[in-house]
Order: sequence, then C-alpha cells, then structure tokens
Amino acid sequence: MNTEKEKARDRNTIRFFGIMIPSFPSLMFRLGGTFLRFKRDAKKAGKIFRKELIKQGFDKKIATNLTNSYLEGSNLIKYMQNF
Repeated sequence: MNTEKEKARDRNTIRFFGIMIPSFPSLMFRLGGTFLRFKRDAKKAGKIFRKELIKQGFDKKIATNLTNSYLEGSNLIKYMQNF
C-alpha cells in the first residue's frame, strides 16, 4: 500500500517531467551547440599540440600518435557509452 509520502513523490515526479518535456528540444539544441563547440576547440588544440611536438623535434608519426592520445580525453561519446 502506498503511503502519503510515496504518493506525493510520484506526483512531484510527474510534475517534474511535465515541466521538462516542453523545454527538452531547446535544451537539446543548446547542448548540441555546446558539444560542437567543445569538439571544435579540442580539434584546434590537437592541431596546435601536434605542431608544437614536431617543432620540438618529435617524429611526425610519434607526434600524431601522441596527439591522438591527447584527443582521446575529448571523446565524450566514449564516456557516454560507459553509462
């Protein structure tokens, strides 16, 4: 049998989703823009990182491998798969 607290919690949950559903498309749009900006900045940083490694005397193949390792940290899809 449901207690009064459980019923109130259920009503609050339904209310929460009722409030969130209309704003979901705009939220996803903003998060998408933030994600794309993040990926663009990471790619730009990777280019600078690789360029600096080569400038410091690293072989191009090693610099590329190190840059790929550096950019793995910005792979959010990989992190999301763990959830």
